Amino acid sequence: MIAIIDYDAGNIRSVEKALLYLGQEVKLTRNPEEILGADRAILPGVGSFGDAMEKIRGYGLEEVIREFAASGKPFLGICLGLQLLFPESEESPGVKGLSILHGKIRRIPEKGPDGVERKVPQIGWNDISINPDSRLFRGIEDKSYVYFVHSYYLDAENKAEVAATTEYGVTIDCSVESGNVFACQFHPEKSSDTGLMILKNFIEI
Repeated sequence: MIAIIDYDAGNIRSVEKALLYLGQEVKLTRNPEEILGADRAILPGVGSFGDAMEKIRGYGLEEVIREFAASGKPFLGICLGLQLLFPESEESPGVKGLSILHGKIRRIPEKGPDGVERKVPQIGWNDISINPDSRLFRGIEDKSYVYFVHSYYLDAENKAEVAATTEYGVTIDCSVESGNVFACQFHPEKSSDTGLMILKNFIEI
């Protein structure tokens, strides 16, 4: 069973639908026993870093998420769920994240080092450069396109954990893998066949 951690964030139902389409048993839950008893867990989300951490703490889920991530069972963060795994975000100064992984969550600059202005948030399809050793992207061609909706991005501390990057004025670490913990800044559940293959790879880990 895959537990989708429910903390009132947006976009949870689309993740559930994608997993059901792949034939998985799914439980949308904030019950600690159900989460910790699951074979896999997913932390999805769309929204602001500060509001999300407030809800996670309000529902008593902070230590549950940390415990699951430390359990060795596959764990996946999606979009805001990736950002929450890190210590802090420029979006919500002073708010502490989950600190499961290490790096900086920065705002996408409207004008990159190349001097070209870009719309923020980034909304739409972009290609990704894939680390060939990645388990999450097994069988997926380099430069495949996935769907993004975000204003903030990860600058990972440990570049060996970066599974994929994309370019949007700056280099964005758009997926990471650290042991049993995986995360994507983009939305695999909205990324057509490529996204379904990413989710299938996660299910098979």
